Amino acid sequence: MMDYYFEKHFMIGTKDVDQNNHCRPSALLSFLQEAATAASVALGVSRGDMLARYNVFWMLARIWFRVERPLHCNEVLTVRTWHRGGRGVSMYRDFDLYVEGNLVGEAVSNWVLADQVNRKMLRMSHVELDGFMKTGGSLCKTMTLNKLKRPEKMELAEQRLMHDSETDINGHVNNARYADFALDVLYPQAMEGHSFVSDMQLGYLAECRPGEVLTIHRSRDGGQYFVRGVGQDEVVRFDAAVTLTSLINT
Repeated sequence: MMDYYFEKHFMIGTKDVDQNNHCRPSALLSFLQEAATAASVALGVSRGDMLARYNVFWMLARIWFRVERPLHCNEVLTVRTWHRGGRGVSMYRDFDLYVEGNLVGEAVSNWVLADQVNRKMLRMSHVELDGFMKTGGSLCKTMTLNKLKRPEKMELAEQRLMHDSETDINGHVNNARYADFALDVLYPQAMEGHSFVSDMQLGYLAECRPGEVLTIHRSRDGGQYFVRGVGQDEVVRFDAAVTLTSLINT
């Protein structure tokens, strides 16, 4: 079987960039999620397909991306994506990122199928749809996303109320918004425009819903930053690792 991939193009607009004309990580994550959604529709394994056949829906468990340089307003980003096939209760989906035909970054994501009612995971071996046979083949990356090793000591950064405007079709806070939560509490000198977010991993450990309050902690180790959000029930809801790279090096 030939290697399969899906391609989608995105114009980076003014709403997608920050004051330094760098594409926000949350915007990039939204592009990746849109591409993944469109790819699943093309394969016949979309949210609607999975709900109709198995009463389950896709949930993003972890995601990582790396970019070689900042992405800018008015650039056209081409996202090429494919999946690796399912194993256990999860499936990996990979991405390559291009601008004007040049590879500028990559991403890896890990997804699970959750029951619509009780949120229990469905093993991928129980899913029988032709679309799961069309994998990326030789394109598939080998990187896996493991649990982040957070520093033992993290300082309190802020408490943040979750709002309806931050939710998605599944009724919980949208995956991309957590990138904003993480960057909002980085140390001020990290966001002065002398560097850019070159690498980020996010782990979605438990759902957040409107009305909940997250207590967000942060820590730093050289050019890498760690962020963790904890619910009022003391359950960790998300964690993040962010790497900043000096613009002098790009």
